[in-house]
Amino acid sequence: MNVDDKEKLLLATPLKGSNQIAVRSYNERLVLHLLRQYGTMTKAEATRATGLSANAVSVIFNALEADNLLLRDAPRRGRVGQPSVPMRLNPDANRYLGLKIGRRSFDLVAVDFCGGVLARRIQRHDYPTPARAIDFLNANLRPLLRSAKLRRDEVSGFGVAMPSELWHWTEDFGAPREEMDAWREFDPVTGFADLVPGPISVENDGAAACRAELVFGPPTHKEDVIYFFLGAFIGGGIVLNGSVFTGRRGTAGGFGPLRIPDEPGGDRLIDHASLVVLEHLLADAGADPETLYSDESGWRSHPQLITAWMTRAARSLAHAIVSTQAVIEFEAVVIDGAIPADMRARLIEEVRAHLYRLDLRGIQPPEISAGRFGSIARALGAAAFHISVDYMVDQNTVLRK
Repeated sequence: MNVDDKEKLLLATPLKGSNQIAVRSYNERLVLHLLRQYGTMTKAEATRATGLSANAVSVIFNALEADNLLLRDAPRRGRVGQPSVPMRLNPDANRYLGLKIGRRSFDLVAVDFCGGVLARRIQRHDYPTPARAIDFLNANLRPLLRSAKLRRDEVSGFGVAMPSELWHWTEDFGAPREEMDAWREFDPVTGFADLVPGPISVENDGAAACRAELVFGPPTHKEDVIYFFLGAFIGGGIVLNGSVFTGRRGTAGGFGPLRIPDEPGGDRLIDHASLVVLEHLLADAGADPETLYSDESGWRSHPQLITAWMTRAARSLAHAIVSTQAVIEFEAVVIDGAIPADMRARLIEEVRAHLYRLDLRGIQPPEISAGRFGSIARALGAAAFHISVDYMVDQNTVLRK
C-alpha cells in the first residue's frame, strides 16, 4: 500500500476520537444509557445489568451524581437489609436547542436533558431558503431563550435537522429551483455559527426524528427498528443494535426512493406516502391544503380524500416494510408523522391490514406501533443529537467524531 492510499484510508476510517475535554467513560455512558432506557435503576440493578463490580457501579453512580447528571428517588423499603435508592436522570442537567428546517416549516425548540420541551417557536412557509432560515433564527432565538428562562451560555448544544440535499424534488412542492439551489453552497454549521449558542450539529431530518424516538420516547427494548416519518415527503431512520444507524453519508433510512409496485401515480414510496400528495388531492378538489397544518380541519372536512390518500399510503408502506424486512430482519416498525394522533392510529391499522394481504413467505412480520412525538419529532431529534454523542453508547461505532 502506497502512502497516498494509506492516507485516504486513514481519513475515511469510521473510528474517531473526540476533541472534547470531558468525555464520559464508556462505563459511565453505559449506565446513563440504561437509565434513559429504564427510567430508574438501583446500584444493584445496574451491577446485574452491566456485569461491572458493585464497587465500580458505586463509583460511577457517585461520579454522575456529583456531576449533577443523576437524582435520587425515594428509597425502596420492605426488603431485608438497607433500603435501596433508585437513581434517575436529572432533567436540569443540561439544556439543548433543536432546529428543524422543513420543506413547509421551521420548528425551533429548547429541551431539557430528558426531552421536556421548555419552549417552542414555529413558522410556516411555502419553501425554505438559507436566508429565510437565518431570518427565522434572528427573529425567534432570543424570544425562545427568554421563554425557556435560558441564557446562551447555559445551552450545551444546538442541533439542526433538515432533509438531505434539500434542493432536490423542488417541483414536487412548488419551490423555485433557483432559490432552493442556494442550499447547495450553504453549510449550516458555518452559516449559523454567529447566531446560535453551543456546538452545532447537522443531521438528516428523518434520522433526527428516529433519534428523538430512541432518546426521549418510551422504552421498547427492541434492538432493530424501522422508523417512518410522514412529512411533506416521507423519510425515516434505522435503529440497529439499539442505536441510530445513519450510514456512510448520513442518509440511511431515506425510504422515499423505495420502489412500490402496481400503485398508480408513481413507482416510489415518496409518490404515495407523503403529505405533499395529500396537499395536491385537496388543492385539486378546491380545498386549502394549509388546513392540514394550521388547524387540522383539512383532516376532518374531506373524509373521502383522506380515505383515498390513507389507503394509498398504507398499501405503499406495507410494500416498503416487506422490502426492508427482506434485507434486515427488523423487530419493529414505528410510524410517525406531522399528522393528528387519531389519523396516525388509523393509518397504522390500515398498514397492518395491507401487510397481511401481501406475500410474506420468508418474511417475519414486525410489530407495528405509532411514534410518540408527531410534528415536533424532528426538532426534538436535532436537540437529542448531542445527548446521543456525549452521554449514550452507540453500538454501531466505537466513538463518534
